[in-house]
Amino acid sequence: MLSTDVVWWLIVGVCTAPIWGSLVWVIWEGSIRPRLIPAGEIEAEARRLLARWGDRAEEMAFIEEDRAWRYSETFEQGRWHRIRLMIDRLQA
Repeated sequence: MLSTDVVWWLIVGVCTAPIWGSLVWVIWEGSIRPRLIPAGEIEAEARRLLARWGDRAEEMAFIEEDRAWRYSETFEQGRWHRIRLMIDRLQA
């Protein structure tokens, strides 16, 4: 027979599974998955924005990042964040 402690922790684990699952999903979509985009693709997009917008390229990338945040598109937010950082590096 299972002890009371084991049953208690099983209940807690089952009840909090959706919370942990959501947390893992947000970390995957917002942090890990954007890092899997090849650096060449990020640099090409940064150069395209620099060619089109010049000094305002970083601002335009921030606008896209903010838009992704507002619409809860965590992958796109992470992608635009990387592009914005690349623009900053290319301008320096």
